[in-house]
Amino acid sequence: MKIEAVIFDMDGVLIDAKDWHYHALNRALELFGYTISRADHLSTFDGLPTRKKLEMLSQERGLPVGLHGFLNDLKQQYTTDQVHTDCHPIFVHEFALSNLKARGYKLGLASNSVRNSIELMMEKSALKPYFDVMLSNEDVSKSKPDPDIYLTAARMLGVAPANTLVVEDNANGIKAAEAAGCNLLVVQSIYDVQIDRILGAIRRLEEQS
Repeated sequence: MKIEAVIFDMDGVLIDAKDWHYHALNRALELFGYTISRADHLSTFDGLPTRKKLEMLSQERGLPVGLHGFLNDLKQQYTTDQVHTDCHPIFVHEFALSNLKARGYKLGLASNSVRNSIELMMEKSALKPYFDVMLSNEDVSKSKPDPDIYLTAARMLGVAPANTLVVEDNANGIKAAEAAGCNLLVVQSIYDVQIDRILGAIRRLEEQS
């Protein structure tokens, strides 16, 4: 087996945005007396699209469905404000992606975020030029933990899922990558995403095959 492509999740992998999403959604929800606790966020909601989180709140806690559109738009605006303030290039990520690109690997991004957030974060972090494919939850019929986004990314990159390495950090993304038949490198934070770790994972996978 040869690894031909590396596909990255975004939030918690390349962008330290997990708290941005958490606080932005709670800021919107609190206008109507709702909130998501930190424990519920980490155990249940982390990595899911905003629309899915709102559906779950309606089913489990009676959030009026008619508020979904307003809350989603407001949450996205709050997130955008945070990105403009806090999103910036990180050298180890630029070094890792440029190094992978120079070695001939195809690079993809597969995120449960909306396209506008992805475009903005990738531009602010200076990572956009490195990617051959960038997919959002709007580009697939089912978001993570469904494998659709990773299957689509692999197909667009022209590689089999078995020849891809996915870099993920949360349970929903891990389930999606495994269900797609991709290889996994699980990281705990954005600071774990370094070229030596990625190349080491590729080397181990290729030696095992």
